[in-house]
Amino acid sequence: MTAPLGRRLRTGVTAVAALSALALTATACGTDGTSGKGSEGSGKGTITFWDNNGGVRTDIWKEIIAKFEKKYPDIKVKYVGVAAADVQSKYDTAIAGGKGLPDVGGVGAAMLASLVAQNALAPVTDRIDSSGLKGKLDASMVKNVEAAGGSGDELYSVPTSANMGILWYRTDLFKAAGLDAPTTYDKFYAAATKLTDKKKNEFGFTFRGGAGSIAQALDMMYGQSGIDSFWNGDTTTVNDPRNVSALEKYVALYNKVTPEADLNNDFVKMVAEFDNGKIGMVQHNLGSYQNHLDALGKDKFAGVAMPTDASGVRTTVSNPVDGLGLFKNSTNKEAAWKFIEFAVSAAQNSAWNESAGAIPSNTEAQDDAWIASAGATKTGLDALTDSNTKIVQLPYYLPDWGTLSKSEVEPDFQKVVLGKETAKEFLDMFAGKLNAAQADWKKHSS
Repeated sequence: MTAPLGRRLRTGVTAVAALSALALTATACGTDGTSGKGSEGSGKGTITFWDNNGGVRTDIWKEIIAKFEKKYPDIKVKYVGVAAADVQSKYDTAIAGGKGLPDVGGVGAAMLASLVAQNALAPVTDRIDSSGLKGKLDASMVKNVEAAGGSGDELYSVPTSANMGILWYRTDLFKAAGLDAPTTYDKFYAAATKLTDKKKNEFGFTFRGGAGSIAQALDMMYGQSGIDSFWNGDTTTVNDPRNVSALEKYVALYNKVTPEADLNNDFVKMVAEFDNGKIGMVQHNLGSYQNHLDALGKDKFAGVAMPTDASGVRTTVSNPVDGLGLFKNSTNKEAAWKFIEFAVSAAQNSAWNESAGAIPSNTEAQDDAWIASAGATKTGLDALTDSNTKIVQLPYYLPDWGTLSKSEVEPDFQKVVLGKETAKEFLDMFAGKLNAAQADWKKHSS
């Protein structure tokens, strides 16, 4: 980030979020019983930190906390690990109850809109501009977080890491079959067919048809269509005829080059299929790297960024940037900010992302030696900064995006996979919901 960002705030609330925001205003209090605005505090004492991927990243966070407490002996950090699947509801419950929020919490871009709408997070742009982080945060991640917060030019979390869509493939199976890495869509489809032998229970691809399936579908759709924007004005491009054609080609893979059971695959089942069976490829992101490494060892798999088209252009949808939020009700923001600034400093940001296999937000950390030898992480970073990569920014700023892109449309996506609904019918329905959500957001924004 180079220049100070503006200060304009948009509320962008839906009816549900508006009620939550009113509840927060009326009842929220800081840990000392004061109003929900909190205070800067003494810069000493105990602060509470919620890890939004508890259990998975607990060890590295405890290492960072130990180093922080050594540097700042007057500050203690109470660590609370919250499972990724539960963190949004935990925040919402604490906001509705008016108490119990942490001083600092892990906040992915996908949940930013909801927390901002509920007036739970303090803006951090000014703090960044006057700290050691100024000019050291990856510009694309800053843009992602700005957009996700819905304010356009204000940050409500400090980005810590980025993910990237990755096509993981079994290098041993590809070598045995004489196949090149699936760097283009033509190579991907050819490999999926060649590596499939149903009689031997061998499949070229494992498909995500259950929970979370829309994320994979959008990446494969926009990747093949080459459409580089989610919106044309205030109308979504999701049901553009080129995306319809791409979705038809993608779902046609099911039960031809994939196991039939893939219809109900969520993340865990999809990764297990790839790691435990004779599956050639799986499309996910950098977050499953450690799973593959533990199950297969470094010599049996590799990852490439999402395939390119015939001209070498890569189109991929944005992944939510992870970050740290400073909660408005904190009564010791000075100490809380010291923790955030420390955690996103080059050394700590590098250590955390090396552990997670993710792309660091601190640009100094991006030059560390481990990146060059990290395989898919280096691939993801290179793709993120490649001029031939087009990133479609998903509308994380819509308060309804999470439920709309998951529970509201996943059942219909399964109908498409089973041939009970056409790709066009599905995408037209999805587009209708998106356009309505966009109109509602604009109506309540200022």
